[in-house]
Amino acid sequence: MTHKTRGIVLRAIKYGETSLVVTVFTELFGVQTYMVNGARSSKKTGNKAAMYQPASLLDMEVYHYDQKNMQRIKECSRSYLPKEVLSDVVKNSIALFMMELLNKTLKQPEQNTDLFYFSEDALQQLDTAPAAIAANFPLFFTLHLSHFLGFRINDIEPELVHSESLYLDLLEGNFIAHQPPHPYFMEREDALITAEFLKIMQPYELEQVKLNHQKRRILLGRYLEYYALHITDFGQMKTVGVLQEILG
Repeated sequence: MTHKTRGIVLRAIKYGETSLVVTVFTELFGVQTYMVNGARSSKKTGNKAAMYQPASLLDMEVYHYDQKNMQRIKECSRSYLPKEVLSDVVKNSIALFMMELLNKTLKQPEQNTDLFYFSEDALQQLDTAPAAIAANFPLFFTLHLSHFLGFRINDIEPELVHSESLYLDLLEGNFIAHQPPHPYFMEREDALITAEFLKIMQPYELEQVKLNHQKRRILLGRYLEYYALHITDFGQMKTVGVLQEILG
């Protein structure tokens, strides 16, 4: 029996001489692994491997068996034709960061349609975003992804916005008026920027947040520290170094 589902390619690994093992975040089944035989054999399939680049959005017809770790794809096509996200160096670096973050955080093959639609929309928005919006995309995506994973930072209380003493406690995920008794916190300036990002619901609003490269680098490091505090064995993000180099 086959099922039709949309999918987001998180990772593709070469297998043997012509095949790929592809990790896909699917609309119906959550994260699944697929064996794609002959994907790299141009004589038979053309440029089929290009279909499975990370951050590709797909329409899929798949065979699915709950007891199997490796599934198969019957038919596959692009659900969205990208303009820049797979070809532009900056946007592709951001997209690869997003895919690695999803791959690291989605541990179980469980359906999560709200997160799927958020991620699918984020990639489409990134694809058409001007540079000022794209530059803030890693911060926006990282912060808002945590909502779907169950450890979103709580919104700031109005009375704290103008407080001289303001901290963001990364262990508790709260904005507070006193310094925490541990080193996992952000001080006033970075806490206020984070509160501003949390209020943004649509990517086009990201243009309002004016940051330099150094500040974005610092904030992303702290947000990933937040993930490491809340996800066991989170480890290091391989794409961060490339992303920071590309973004300056």
